[in-house]
Parts: sequence; C-alpha cells; structure tokens
Amino acid sequence: MILLLGGTSETAPLAAACAAQGWQTLISTATDVPLDLPEHPLLMRRHGRLNQQQMELLLRQEQVRVLVDATHPFATEAHTTARAAAAAVSIPCLRWQRTACDCREDEVVRVSGHHEAARQAVSLGRPILLTTGSRNLLPYTAAVQAAGIPLFARVLPHPESEQACRAAGLEPDQIIAARGPFSVQETAELINRLGIGVLVTKDSGAAGGLPEKLEAARRTGCRVILIHQPQQLGGCEAFTTITEIITAIATHLEQSCSNRK
Repeated sequence: MILLLGGTSETAPLAAACAAQGWQTLISTATDVPLDLPEHPLLMRRHGRLNQQQMELLLRQEQVRVLVDATHPFATEAHTTARAAAAAVSIPCLRWQRTACDCREDEVVRVSGHHEAARQAVSLGRPILLTTGSRNLLPYTAAVQAAGIPLFARVLPHPESEQACRAAGLEPDQIIAARGPFSVQETAELINRLGIGVLVTKDSGAAGGLPEKLEAARRTGCRVILIHQPQQLGGCEAFTTITEIITAIATHLEQSCSNRK
C-alpha cells in the first residue's frame, strides 16, 4: 500500500501514475474538497486531518510501505507530521516538491510570512485582495482594521474556509468563495470590480496558479506581495517530476520486498 497525502493539483496525476504501476494507493486529504481523481480499483480515498499518532496508526493498519507527501508547499504542519510518522514506523517518506515561481524581482515584494505580508500590504494604502487561503487571516484583519483599508479574501467554497473567514472578522461581502483554477481574465476582472490595489499571494508555483495572478496584476496595475515557500526540513527525499518519484517508490518497494525475504 502507498499512502499519498494530497489535496493539491498534483494529487490526481500522482495517484494515476501509482495505479498504472499496479500499486494499491490510499489518497488522504485534510478536507472533503472534491478531487479530480481517476476511477480505478487500486485507488481509495479518505479525508480528515491526522496528527502524528493517528497517522502512525493509519500507516500500521493499512500496512503502508511508502508514504508520499504531496500536500501544499505551505502545509508545514502536514510535512512535519508525515516525516515523523514515517520515521516512527520505519518506512520511507518521499516529498513532492513544487518548484517555486521564477518571477522578476521588480514585479513583486517578497516576504517571509503573513505578518510581514500584512504590514507591507497595508503600507501601500490601497484595497487588498488575499489569495493565501483561509488559515492565516488574523494578521491581515488586524492590520486593515487599524489602517481603515478595505480587505477581501478569495477562499475555497467550503464550510471550513468560510467559517475561518468569519472567525477572523470578515463580513460576507468581504469573502469571495470560489474554486480555481482561475484564469488571468477572471482574476483581473475581480481586481477591477473590487478596486484592488494590492494582491497578496503565496509562491505556490505554476501549479498553484501564480503565473496567472502575476499577469492579472500586471494588466491591472496591481502591486503583488509574494510570500516565499518555507524552507523544507530534512527527513524526506524530494522530487520535482512524476517520473522521478515513481522510480523512487519502485526502488523502495523492491528494497522492502528484499528485506522481507
């Protein structure tokens, strides 16, 4: 059994590649947001957040031989849990590493985290659009409240996301609940309709829709605050192509079979 931790755009092609190799694969996601997964008898799915103890139990119960972490590049808690759980049950942890975007330095303001992003965004004195998800809204709501600047957040149309927005103090007219991927035109129209002057986003790479956001910002004269990817800690082998990670899984499975003989 392969355990594939996913929820990103890479989840479906990774799952399909595993099934094509004849590997039974369990796809685990934090929420029940729909995924465009192929219909295949070797593919199963579960959802719900797991702490380390719960993940270790799942690994043992399902007799998982390789764990593949393809969660979002900013899901640091999930990465830490995956590494620790795999180490605890002595199986390999392979990490899908999404490539950061190679954008020009003059078109973005790079920051290391949400508090810095909130300060930079507010300092520009223009309405702000957040496209950073729903889990780190408080630094922004606190900053705009003090400065009196309009703030909007584009988040997944999921009860968990919308509840997080309300808990952070956003009113219904400040929440844009929509599911991507979003085209350049869609984001540009949103920026123009709301009078946005500052777009805050994560460096989630091409697969995360960053190039489209940057182009929309260029067309509308919107400034971009870009939160760079957190540094990945050791403990997982990292791969950037499906071919590489499938080859690595095959190698580990062969080693596992040899060790059992």
